[in-house]
Amino acid sequence: MIEHLSDRLDRLNLALDGLSVGDAFGAQFFIPANRKLLFGPRRLIPPPVWGWTDDTEMALGLSETLIRFGEVNRDDLARVFAFRYDCDIMRGYGPGAHAILSDIHRGTPWREAAGKVFGGTGSMGNGSAMRVAPLSGWFADDLDECARQARMSSEVTHLHPEGIAGAIAIAVAGAYAWQIRHRLDDDTARSELFAAVLDRTPEGATRRGLVEASSLELAATPDVAVRALGNGSEVTAPDTVPLCVWLACRHLHNYAEGLWTVVKCGGDIDTNGAIVGGIIALAAGADSIPPEWRASREELLRTRG
Repeated sequence: MIEHLSDRLDRLNLALDGLSVGDAFGAQFFIPANRKLLFGPRRLIPPPVWGWTDDTEMALGLSETLIRFGEVNRDDLARVFAFRYDCDIMRGYGPGAHAILSDIHRGTPWREAAGKVFGGTGSMGNGSAMRVAPLSGWFADDLDECARQARMSSEVTHLHPEGIAGAIAIAVAGAYAWQIRHRLDDDTARSELFAAVLDRTPEGATRRGLVEASSLELAATPDVAVRALGNGSEVTAPDTVPLCVWLACRHLHNYAEGLWTVVKCGGDIDTNGAIVGGIIALAAGADSIPPEWRASREELLRTRG
């Protein structure tokens, strides 16, 4: 049991590093001065320190709950999300997250707070997917349980079916990436990853986008992929998740190249970086994250208060 818990913690921390470095790296390219780094004679990373955003903040909150309970306890997760939000509301939260988390912090039950946004439909944003990598690591040995727990992690803030689908798809993609980590050169591994994701993602726009992504050649250019799949500009799961799974499959063995391609795709770069970074880290391992990048990332605040 102790060894099993240690394994889970190791995978959780690996996913969290992949997510947070990807988030922080991507966020730097919203700074206009850093855009020129993409087009110089040689590729240069932005100067440190790379501040992380709400993607990492919420992933840290999810990690807290997983470590405390061994699974998703939605009441605790809502409490942690709201507490961490209140400690630092300037991490780049979107309008829907501000509304939901401030309500929860004031005492509104999470289901009521999450259910009343967007005219009562619940959020279909990409926030449930951006934070889920630690859960992929924790449940990497059981894809069905990973999908079930991802659904529960989403419901605290994203009750719309597409928000839930996005969390499930990315959680399963990360877990399966870990399962195929020893055979990344196998041509079938990437198609198997898509199959595992599609088997567990509920019907809807997000799944339809994943079907299209699964048929897009990995040799396609980023411009072609963005036109076909979106790039998170709409900040929704259907507009974000298909591209991110495609990018992760395209670069499962190469963290840095995957993140540079994320930046080239534009759109919601920090969230795309968090999602893609979490998946690739679980496949390629800790050594795939360049040490200079890890050192440039702002220190993680694993607990607050």
